[in-house]
Amino acid sequence: MATFESSKSLSPKSGGKSITNYLPFLDWLVHYRRQDLVGDLMGGAIVAIMLVPQGMAYAMLAGLPPEIGLYASIVPLIIYGLLGTSRTLAVGPVAIVSLLVASGVAPLADAGSAEYLQMALTLAFLVAVIQFVMGVVKLGFVVNFLSHPVVSGFTSSAAIVIGFSQLKHLLGVNIPRTHYFYEQVLYAAEHILESNVYSLIIGLGGIAVLLYFQKGLAKHLKKTGLSESVIVPLSKSGPLVVVLLGTVSVLAFNLFDWAGVEIVGDVPAGLPPITLPVFDINVWQLLLPTALAISFVGFMESISVAKSLASKRRQKVDADQELVALGAANFGATFTGGYPVTGGFSRSSVNFIAGANTGLASIITAVLIGLTVIFLTSLFYYLPRAVLAAIIMVAVFGLIDVKTLKHVWKYNKADAASLIVTFLAVLAVGVETGILVGVAVSLLLFLWRSSRPHMAEVGRIGGTETYRNVARHEVETWPQTVAIRVDESLYFANTKYLEDVVLQMVADRPDLKYLVLIGIAVNDIDASALETLESLDQELRDAGVELHLAGFKGPITDRLKAIGFIDHIGPDRVHLSTHDAMKALPTMATGKFVTAINCIDGRAHYPVKNWLQASFDAEFVDRITEPGVDKLLADGAADEVEDIKQQVLISVNAHNSETVAIVGHHDCAANPVSEAQHKQDIGQAVATVKSWDLPVQVIGLWVNSEWQVEVVPPIEGE
Repeated sequence: MATFESSKSLSPKSGGKSITNYLPFLDWLVHYRRQDLVGDLMGGAIVAIMLVPQGMAYAMLAGLPPEIGLYASIVPLIIYGLLGTSRTLAVGPVAIVSLLVASGVAPLADAGSAEYLQMALTLAFLVAVIQFVMGVVKLGFVVNFLSHPVVSGFTSSAAIVIGFSQLKHLLGVNIPRTHYFYEQVLYAAEHILESNVYSLIIGLGGIAVLLYFQKGLAKHLKKTGLSESVIVPLSKSGPLVVVLLGTVSVLAFNLFDWAGVEIVGDVPAGLPPITLPVFDINVWQLLLPTALAISFVGFMESISVAKSLASKRRQKVDADQELVALGAANFGATFTGGYPVTGGFSRSSVNFIAGANTGLASIITAVLIGLTVIFLTSLFYYLPRAVLAAIIMVAVFGLIDVKTLKHVWKYNKADAASLIVTFLAVLAVGVETGILVGVAVSLLLFLWRSSRPHMAEVGRIGGTETYRNVARHEVETWPQTVAIRVDESLYFANTKYLEDVVLQMVADRPDLKYLVLIGIAVNDIDASALETLESLDQELRDAGVELHLAGFKGPITDRLKAIGFIDHIGPDRVHLSTHDAMKALPTMATGKFVTAINCIDGRAHYPVKNWLQASFDAEFVDRITEPGVDKLLADGAADEVEDIKQQVLISVNAHNSETVAIVGHHDCAANPVSEAQHKQDIGQAVATVKSWDLPVQVIGLWVNSEWQVEVVPPIEGE
């Protein structure tokens, strides 16, 4: 049996963990550089400018008072800054999570009520527990079941739901919150003539200003020659600008009074209070589906942003520690009057561009938000809700991902189907149910694909040791042997398909005597697959077909050997590579074949092949290419010559070779001597092999500088 590699495998982690792995702030704090402070200050300040209006707007989206969004932007940010492994991720309220909060809590309590707030706190607590525990027990891989197409479809659909949910503030029409998206759309269409013109003007004006700041301002500022350090904060201050403009407009023209423009009203001043969630198992059961959705979706959004930004600086993000940090941040939100938080794309990107270098930037943002809730909340009294609606709409507009749909559609229609189904399900049956439908569809598609693994019959390309799909390449095959490559791990769902394909192939080929199962792409074989292999071996034996395994990885062969399967089929039927398996089968040779020794490489391959075909109507099927083998045969040590003799015997017997050719050429790196000396070595090697009295003819061949083949006669050694 062939010798296989060790079962040790590569891992993204190595070595023991230090205290800094659990408390990442100790790393950047101990090694903090003075030059990092400017970037942290800039990043923290710009994110705070964005987060104040966004936090209030997203809280409103979640059905909560505006100050809750500010409360959720203080302690959680400090905790994440200390425990998170990303240096630039900006944690806080985000649109998708806010929508999930609203969809999960609204059926249980009236928006704006004390009970509603308690439910939101409890939801934050459950999210914290789920994420923290997942991080501690290293279950971060679970989120991989949310495939990228599903997340893209969910995000795009949720963005539309979020946008339409803000129509009531933009139009100034009281649109009741419903579980189904289409009901809100129909209600808005029926009552659009009741819109408050002034709210609509303020909202549309806010959208226009925000879009200009987002799309055009930076380009115009660059033309003036301003530095990037000035352009970034100015171009990202759009939300703050529309807040100021909207507030001044309402106050200056008294629009909240005679025009009926809805305003935020009183925002309590002071730091957030200490709060507690509801410790009621019945409430927890009701909120658990939403908590799971927030935990998974929120983490997916955070980790994708964190890894993307970290890769640009060649930094590392630990997914499990990120779960711990996000869970701890949500604990902070729970006990300080907030609601569920996660990392956001837009603020994190701004944080990165502004030059944030460590978690201190997040702490600086939290401090600035804290100062805002202490001293500046009175300025938000006249802030029109239409402005906050405009901030939300512009923020979620960028989440509608048409590019991914086009890309996935071109590449894989099944994945595109899961994206479209998720998108439509969220619109049709609601956010939580919609994402569950998407996950279910993607898992079903995965099971369907993996239950029908790609399998290819392979043959040999030319006289090489390379084997490729017979349907794609011109290859050499043998009527009594078939080699099948399985391109999937074998488990309970696909072994029946493997068995059916193999037995059908045996039934279609009455002359078949050998079947080589190639497992180079197989990473695992479960107990059901093992049982199938055992029964398949017996069925093949009954049909007079011999099963061989080739190319299976070390960890798999270790387990097959430990369970006794390899001893059952025979160690001589397990091979390191496909070519090794084919060499061991007598059916490979169907005519006059040649075992070639030494320099059959590079351009010499084809002249020798053509010469053999023309001279003997033969071709070489095996090569023994140890460096300087002709020199060793000419005057090598006895043990070295004996080793080469054994290799030649194995090859001749395996392939029924009628000829042994000892070949050299003018550019052979294996024997860098003069042409005369090389020919002499070949001639002596021919004489040595002839002395073995093998039932074959032995010839010496030389490929000259014009790539023509010459016969080298034997030279008896001295």
